[in-house]
Amino acid sequence: MIEINSVSKWYGNFQVLTDCTTSVRKGDVMVVCGPSGSGKSTLIKTVNGLEPIQTGEILVDNISVGNPKTNLSKLRARIGMVFQNFELFPHLSIRENLTLGQVKVLGRSIDEATEKGLKYLDRVGLLKHKDKFPGQLSGGQQQRVAIARALSMDPIAMLFDEPTSALDPEMINEVLDVMVGLAQDGMTMMVVTHEMGFARRVANRIVFMDHGHIVEDCSKDEFFGSPRSERARDFLAKIIH
Repeated sequence: MIEINSVSKWYGNFQVLTDCTTSVRKGDVMVVCGPSGSGKSTLIKTVNGLEPIQTGEILVDNISVGNPKTNLSKLRARIGMVFQNFELFPHLSIRENLTLGQVKVLGRSIDEATEKGLKYLDRVGLLKHKDKFPGQLSGGQQQRVAIARALSMDPIAMLFDEPTSALDPEMINEVLDVMVGLAQDGMTMMVVTHEMGFARRVANRIVFMDHGHIVEDCSKDEFFGSPRSERARDFLAKIIH
């Protein structure tokens, strides 16, 4: 569903991604982990063209992300993206946040968009908050709204860029529980996270990055049981301890 082939990226003279190659199959839950500054957030943002690449190719459902002829707005509508800081519109109600993209990008009627949006709001356990504004919700609740908003677009895959890093510790599990449910329902997911408990519970693939390189790309059992690289072993020893 997602193919990343020999992707490299620079910011000026600084190379942030170096010859990265991996793929996400339908139904995969891939966790991308590694130390801060390893390039993992940049990598996930290249998948839907939020970060352009200089060399290599990225295909989503056989559509080239970097092709100038590709309609990126249309492509992004098919790939849900959940960010660290929620990215909700503060001046719009929760209901309006859920429907805006559906109406503007997918051309749905307000009634159809509202029905779809409220269905997913109910799924993340927040239906009673539909008429509130983002500032009236906790961080964990806002992130769950962001997930509902992404799901309302009927994506073929979901990208999560450190979705719990901006949350207080007691709010993390309410977001992870929603993500666990998505994974159990078969949603294709690519998740940048430090939450190794989530990775152990849900992921079937782990990509470990360091200094812009993909150092490990293997099954969950292999990564946690016997990582091949010394760098990954050192990372796991610190983060799990």
